[in-house]
Amino acid sequence: MNDGHKTLKACCAAAYHSSDVVPLLLGDAYHPGGAALTRRLADALAVAPGERVLDVASGRGATALLLADAYGAEVDGVDYSPAAAALAQEAARAAGMADSVRFTTGDAERLPYPDGAFDAAVCECALCTFPDKARAAAEFARILRPGGRLGLTDVTADADRLPPELTGLTARIACVADARPLTGPAGYKSLLAGAGLRTTAAERHDDALLSMVDRIEARLTLLRMAAPDRLRATGVDLDAAPAVLAAARAAVASGTLGYALLVAVKAD
Repeated sequence: MNDGHKTLKACCAAAYHSSDVVPLLLGDAYHPGGAALTRRLADALAVAPGERVLDVASGRGATALLLADAYGAEVDGVDYSPAAAALAQEAARAAGMADSVRFTTGDAERLPYPDGAFDAAVCECALCTFPDKARAAAEFARILRPGGRLGLTDVTADADRLPPELTGLTARIACVADARPLTGPAGYKSLLAGAGLRTTAAERHDDALLSMVDRIEARLTLLRMAAPDRLRATGVDLDAAPAVLAAARAAVASGTLGYALLVAVKAD
């Protein structure tokens, strides 16, 4: 892995798992659709009690804890950020779930698990940020048993039509700049197929992305009035934010930007 590749991963991980800016702007839902869409994904995957499930880019552990608590799965979470993995493990202990949910630090492009270790894997709003998506898809397939299932929720984008406000490092961290379309030669379905994962279900959830844009805009407006010093301390570019949010909303309306749920299966 080259130094630029490592730097980009570290920058995205550090920005996303900041102890202040993410909860300040997003509240409890760190990805579009929140827990409701996670449940929809788990239902589409038919996660069953006792199954081993891997949560890739597990963040602070919300998805992994939900899968263990509501579906009875044995869950491992892996995240590039050591701070996020530590926070997630503490959340598991606080919830009395340390025996059924484990978190570790690792790279999605080099997952620290043996071949065929899991019945299912999930990755929510993260594949779009991975620099080497084909390598990550191959790793998803490697750690699944034959017949294992993969569930993704992620930003979709027509990169050639993205406005300048939605490109660059900031947009990459926001899960936009390097997102793929759902279909086509460069799309998520083709990416998974190249790794031996056959897509069996795909759903559009663009409304979840619009809801997140609306929530960020509302929280920014409130924070400008109620806690301007705290907001400035996070480093959010308050001058640029309105244009970025407006561009995101317009891109969703035009079909340039969206959000999707996919389920894929590894061949027996």
